[in-house]
Amino acid sequence: MDRRRMLQQLNDVPRWDIIIIGGGATGLGAAVDAASRGYKTLLVEQSDFSKGTSSRSTKLVHGGVRYLAQGNIKMVTEALKERGLLLKNAPHVCHKVSFIIPSFHWWQKWYYGIGLILYETLSGKLSLGKTRILSKKATQQLLPAISSKNLGGGVLYQDGQFDDSRLAINLAQTAVEQGATLINYCKLVAFNKTAEHITGVIVEDVLSGKPYFVHGKSVINATGVFTDKIMQMDNAAHQSMVSPSQGVHIVIDAKHFPGRQAMMIPVTDDGRVLFAVPWHGKIVLGTTDTPVDKVVLEPKPLKEEIDFILHHINRYLNAEVRHEDVRSMFAGLRPLIKVRGKKMTAILPRDHTTLVSDSGLVTITGGKWTTYRTMGKHAVDNAAFSAKLKMRPCITESLLIHGYTAGDDNMDPLFSYGSDAAEIYRLIKEQPAMAEKIHEDLPYTKALVVWAVQHEMAMTVEDVLARRTRALFLDAAAAIAAAPLVASLMAKTMNRNEDWITQQVKEFGEIARHYLIQ
Repeated sequence: MDRRRMLQQLNDVPRWDIIIIGGGATGLGAAVDAASRGYKTLLVEQSDFSKGTSSRSTKLVHGGVRYLAQGNIKMVTEALKERGLLLKNAPHVCHKVSFIIPSFHWWQKWYYGIGLILYETLSGKLSLGKTRILSKKATQQLLPAISSKNLGGGVLYQDGQFDDSRLAINLAQTAVEQGATLINYCKLVAFNKTAEHITGVIVEDVLSGKPYFVHGKSVINATGVFTDKIMQMDNAAHQSMVSPSQGVHIVIDAKHFPGRQAMMIPVTDDGRVLFAVPWHGKIVLGTTDTPVDKVVLEPKPLKEEIDFILHHINRYLNAEVRHEDVRSMFAGLRPLIKVRGKKMTAILPRDHTTLVSDSGLVTITGGKWTTYRTMGKHAVDNAAFSAKLKMRPCITESLLIHGYTAGDDNMDPLFSYGSDAAEIYRLIKEQPAMAEKIHEDLPYTKALVVWAVQHEMAMTVEDVLARRTRALFLDAAAAIAAAPLVASLMAKTMNRNEDWITQQVKEFGEIARHYLIQ
């Protein structure tokens, strides 16, 4: 992906069929969908691809067991289908993982077992494997960290896991391969209108400050928690429809939760579920559900949220996880749709909503990562209809995502790069120094930094350490320590000077310190 060439397209293309605002899961899904149908497609993102909520998930591709308990069969069935398609179309970055629900009362494993058998049944031909009722001994063998006090057994079921921002980059690459133009650090400034109908946008290249006047037949608002802000730019009288909710996760070393299985605790004090999920050699614990009033790009975990997670996980483990054991912590904001009479965000639905305003602006919001493809489809369907474009069928159900490989060598450290891994190994072969790690406590090499700049549109140190690799999410202190080396590698690749290096290290440090436990 060449950002300079993409920017030039803003001048060269006289009129776009579909302009997408927002480079998170939904916007990227819409870009893949629109471009693969043959529509002239442009996507602009004010920051980096998946900078916001889409890089801060629980790292699960799932139907949502708790939504089944709420009776939302339709949403669960749709999500289970999408889970299966994702694992088929992007097996390099999405895979199945075994979950165990421990049982501490005699009735629980049968109650949850029946529910999870239904969960498996709803996935149909895309089932990931059988649900099993476990004895106490089997549960302890599979979850060595589980407390034996009152343990009666458990239920094992299969679900999906992924690397969210790596999938996001792969979707961006897929969209470009299908003919789309995607530009990060390109911000919407205003809508152009003719007779109250949107006929284009004014955007600004954040890195240079240069404005661009772009004509388009249809515009999709896929900005997640910023949905209302964009809708108010279109119509100042718009009443907010999104109720943001903050979800926090913490990351600990695998020694605190050994084994390959994940664990789900089905009920916390606030009615959510709690996960402990192996991920990139660490364990992700979460999440919380805290209503927030202010929407920002870098939400910060609250002390009470960290305490909540530690308090709940320690109820179930045979050794205490302490604050000093936390390697990183991160917060994301969910764009939940407001429901009259419901104030607790934990009980708001996770379904998505599509709206078309009088100006022709198509807004898609809500939903979750697992259903990004159907959200993109619905957004493009509405955009094409609203703009009177020639209707063309959606083909993304069987479209392979960039990096697809049929191999299953998940022990390869570059497995999540899929088909790109061969090129990265070639770079290392040509320049052996590229095999050196950027930090002794991180699994990432210098080659991945150079690759991110040359092929994945990484523009900042944060892009590399937070999203092209997951260093910031795995070990914040190590990421901060690696920043000067990463900045130097990027500067050499991008032809930047020492001032750029100094500024990048400073800016990354300011962001990264909020990922450190206080």
